[in-house]
Amino acid sequence: MTQKPQTLMEIDARDLRCPLPVLRLQKALRGVDIGAVIALQATDGMAQIDVPHFCATQGHHLISVTQRDGVLHFVIEKGSGAMKKPSAPVDPN
Repeated sequence: MTQKPQTLMEIDARDLRCPLPVLRLQKALRGVDIGAVIALQATDGMAQIDVPHFCATQGHHLISVTQRDGVLHFVIEKGSGAMKKPSAPVDPN
């Protein structure tokens, strides 16, 4: 049986508009150790795009995303913070 990660911190970003939910998450991640788990609640639909993108590009692990009663619930594990490089553009020549 797998254990559910213990949440270190919860961020209530309900009723905040883009980019505030991601900025709150970014600030919280700065203050915790690698491997820490943070839960984020948001009601802005753009968070469904912004949070996964932020995690992918900043080296954090998005553990889960669920939606209940109009609230998005994200669980994020802090990674090393190493940014992932975007793919190089293809030379058309």
